[in-house]
Amino acid sequence: MIEIKNLHKTFFSEIGTAKPVFKGLDLKIDDGDFVTIIGSNGAGKSTLLNVINGQINPDGGDIILNGSNITNIERHKRSKWISQVYQDPTQGTAPSMTVLENLSMAKNKGKRFNFTFGLDTKNIEFYKNQLKSIGLGLEKQLFTQVGLLSGGQRQCLSLIMATLNHPDILLLDEHTAALDPQTSEIILEITKEIVEKNNITSLMITHNMQDAIKYGNRLIMLHSGEVIFDIKGVEKEQLTVEKLLEMFKKKDAQLSDKDIF
Repeated sequence: MIEIKNLHKTFFSEIGTAKPVFKGLDLKIDDGDFVTIIGSNGAGKSTLLNVINGQINPDGGDIILNGSNITNIERHKRSKWISQVYQDPTQGTAPSMTVLENLSMAKNKGKRFNFTFGLDTKNIEFYKNQLKSIGLGLEKQLFTQVGLLSGGQRQCLSLIMATLNHPDILLLDEHTAALDPQTSEIILEITKEIVEKNNITSLMITHNMQDAIKYGNRLIMLHSGEVIFDIKGVEKEQLTVEKLLEMFKKKDAQLSDKDIF
């Protein structure tokens, strides 16, 4: 479980203009939750994930993971519990290294480095089985440089690497936005399968309202740094884009279709 308590964060422009993002945000994510997060540009979606992973330090508030306060723990130390897949398929992997070497690095994350680190041949069958399960033929490309893979294959590899050690929290920052619609759907289905199979608590940012409704057991709408909707259970199962838009109108959030999508 992860809790965000009384989160405050303000950014400043080069000329010193203040832009508050969070002004006391409270949010609790239960174990096993698969939360989709939507909201207009500047609502605080990516900032929230970056506060959780330690890339951005909050001005105030606490980040509680499984009962422990991790607010002041450095980002690289949080990687033992928190994994992330980014929007850009080139992030999260080493392009000049092979698929096997990338998987080996992910498997040994947090362990002491040695010169055989990238040659984890004893686990080849394990890696092949992991890759075979996603059905893209990556198990036949263990010795291929990652930079030669397609965007979809690379993003699948990033997802496998991020979940190899069963993290407590998985952060997905628009991880299909750079892919074509068909590949995006494949990656989202693989994401769903991995998250549900391993019961990984996950937060997924998306600008696609249909995907936000289709995936996960809980949907959160952020606007101006506040949670204006938190939908789960039967209500989410019965949700449609039309219903969600109508809810926005009633809430008087004054979001245009362009802002939402």
